[in-house]
Amino acid sequence: MGTVRWMITTAPEIFLLLSIAIGTVLGRVKIRGFSIGTTACILVVAVLIGQLGTFTFPSVRVLLFSLFVFTIGYRSGPEFFASLSIRTLAQVVMALVLGSTGLILVLIFAFTFKLDPGTASGLAAGGLTQSSIIGTASGALAQVGLSSDALKQQEANIAAGYAVTYVLGYILTLLYVPFVAPKLMRIDLKAEAAKLEAELSGGNPPQSENLHYRKFQARAYRVLAAAGRTVKDVEEEIGSRTVVERIVRQGADIEPRLDTILEPGDDIVVAGRTAALVAAKPVIGNEIDADEILKAIPGNVIDVLVDSRHLHGRSIKEIAERVGNDARGVYLRTLTRMGREVPLGPDTRVYVGDVMTLVGSTRNIERAATKVGQILRSGDRADIAFLATGIAAGLLAGLVSFRVGGIPLTLGGGGGALIAGLVCGWLRSRRPTIGALPRAAQQTLSDLGLGGFIAAVGLGNGAAAWAAIQAHGALLVGMGLVVTLVPLIVATLFARYVLHMNPVITCGALAGAMTVDAAVTGACEVAESQTPVLGVAVPYAIGNVVLTVLGPIIVALTYTG
Repeated sequence: MGTVRWMITTAPEIFLLLSIAIGTVLGRVKIRGFSIGTTACILVVAVLIGQLGTFTFPSVRVLLFSLFVFTIGYRSGPEFFASLSIRTLAQVVMALVLGSTGLILVLIFAFTFKLDPGTASGLAAGGLTQSSIIGTASGALAQVGLSSDALKQQEANIAAGYAVTYVLGYILTLLYVPFVAPKLMRIDLKAEAAKLEAELSGGNPPQSENLHYRKFQARAYRVLAAAGRTVKDVEEEIGSRTVVERIVRQGADIEPRLDTILEPGDDIVVAGRTAALVAAKPVIGNEIDADEILKAIPGNVIDVLVDSRHLHGRSIKEIAERVGNDARGVYLRTLTRMGREVPLGPDTRVYVGDVMTLVGSTRNIERAATKVGQILRSGDRADIAFLATGIAAGLLAGLVSFRVGGIPLTLGGGGGALIAGLVCGWLRSRRPTIGALPRAAQQTLSDLGLGGFIAAVGLGNGAAAWAAIQAHGALLVGMGLVVTLVPLIVATLFARYVLHMNPVITCGALAGAMTVDAAVTGACEVAESQTPVLGVAVPYAIGNVVLTVLGPIIVALTYTG
């Protein structure tokens, strides 16, 4: 034990990293398709290791949490600000109803059972499955003038409350969204999903292109039958959004404008779907073997992040009309929302933060992308200067506090970093040349920041947290069950009978508002459709922000001095 204590004193970071590693491995273990998750496992492992001695990570803990919460804000920023519109108002309201119901319940339990601010905050973090509440509540407690021992005990109570209620809250949300919510709404989720798919496809059967894409092609023809006609006339007769990409007349390129008149002997390149190109011969003329002409039309598949607020909440049909001629020769292969493919149809709604996979010539895609958002390039590097400045500004803002009834009310470093992340993410969407943070980097910062922070909390408060779990475990379980289920029930009924939201969208929105990604997967499996994904984006962005700021609010309302 002497060697272990020496390691704890000399290099406590070793145990921090071990807690992250072991917890992550355990969190990936699935039993009958279910896993507890890395966050809860990291905390449990850290609490157990924390019994070995006294660990302190004051600065490291703040930095790790700032990285995590800043990334949440950065990722949610464009969606959060874009969601403040009438087109997505119902989903915003539903997320607010869920969060406010959870807050009210936590406060009722806090006053009824005389819970301290730490335990109440831990209850909220676990019951509402929002780990970031731990950090914002800890930051707020650090501002109320507690002694070091009292602050340490409060932080241990947060860890205990979270450890006991998070796994329960996570499991209940996973079960509630796909199984209980449909019964409360008195619907068959599978049948409603099929109905929604039919509506999205305009009443036609779902198209196979949602799952398989027929390769984008370009073919060359010599103009005979199309002589004397305009490019527009030829494209409209062939149909299927076929586009004339290039015109070569007597060895010279002619710009393929819609009003360009084709002449006999012109060599033209037509791009589009295979079936349409097969039918192009009688409209244009004979197909020719012209490798040099075709090489000048490079096809491409490019991911484009939707960041235009003017497109937020609009259907694919409406977006196509707004983009107009700039969409010529560009085809939507898939639409992805939070890593999940969305069913495609003319009435499918698109939200800021979605990723469109566009197919066509590089030139056409880049032209269309300027009207939709920003091209995601795998070679982009993180703009470290911009990110570091943003986090520093957030931590500075977190130092500002206001006294309400003698109690200092502050966002703390975590809340400040969240606001900074929201602003930086929004700025990035407005000015794509600054603040780059590729999605892979976002995920890395989020996982490392949260995992490291949770491990630091568990290690630093291991003994006290374990004692608090033993003393209040049963009571916390009962309260956690209520704090998880009642907000979900209230939000479901409110969405169904007051907001009149589509029940399939409601299931996705519930998972989003609770920020439990796995619940969306469960709803999709029961529905045998990806349509629940349609309701995730906006509530997820709102939920991340609203639930995170509950930490300082709970501390302010429950702290008695």
